[in-house]
Amino acid sequence: MSARPPHPVPAYHQGSRAVQERVGVEDLAAHVGRSITPGIRPVAAAFLEAQPMLALGAADREGRVWASLLTGPPGFTRAVGPHTVSVAGGVPAHDPLADAITPDGTPVGTLALDPRTRRRMRLNGTARPSARGFTIEAEQVFSNCPKYLQKREWYGSDPAGRGTGTVRHGEALTPDQERRVRAADTFFVASAGPDGVDTSHRGGDPGFLRVDTPRELSWRDYPGNAMFLTLGNLEADGRAGLLLLDWETGTTLQLSGLAHTEYGPEGRVTRFRVERTAETPAGSPLRWSPPEYSPANPAAA
Repeated sequence: MSARPPHPVPAYHQGSRAVQERVGVEDLAAHVGRSITPGIRPVAAAFLEAQPMLALGAADREGRVWASLLTGPPGFTRAVGPHTVSVAGGVPAHDPLADAITPDGTPVGTLALDPRTRRRMRLNGTARPSARGFTIEAEQVFSNCPKYLQKREWYGSDPAGRGTGTVRHGEALTPDQERRVRAADTFFVASAGPDGVDTSHRGGDPGFLRVDTPRELSWRDYPGNAMFLTLGNLEADGRAGLLLLDWETGTTLQLSGLAHTEYGPEGRVTRFRVERTAETPAGSPLRWSPPEYSPANPAAA
């Protein structure tokens, strides 16, 4: 069993607190923040072990932040102690984060999302290589509400096709990638801040993620849990990575760049500037049904 981390769960950093104060939700954020624990409770361990995928956020060797998709049979990610998670298989060799996890310890943010039940759990901490893949010493563990999660059924896996296509790298979106972005109803966003890395989810009806130019995307920030972990990181740092998944074919599209939030007539709008792209045909072996959209989704502009 892993020992308890020597430090308490970190409080919100200055970036998150600045956004909370600006929006006027300090009291609510303080209440919700009490759900963050450094330990992995039995219900969290059971949920994690039942999932066939895990979104991972981290910085590569050049400091660029990416969000990646890890997959495996349920149980490939599991708690092996009250504060430790083991991830079998590691990061695929073709992925931008393939060599990001080092023995010295790499800050990571993970998100386990189950479209079948509209449940999700975030676990942030420090990752190190292991004989099976890598382990994460948990520092923040908490669940989020089902808002903006599209429901999907898992059809199964096609492991023979995983990662067999050539990864296409670029510095801007191609026309086909632009169409993929406009059709998205879900994406994952990794962000870096003073306390480490966090990986979150954004969802909505197709069109909620907008392509303003081949190198500029934007989306409205819908009301959520008042923590503002992502927006707080963007306030303090700005590095971010997006992951979009074609749920039916397994193609993944990863984007790395810089983001900031604007406050105006539309409310909060996050603007993301693309610096690097990586598209992987059959990047995921998982196959999912078409979505049943969340009733919480606002109408896309």
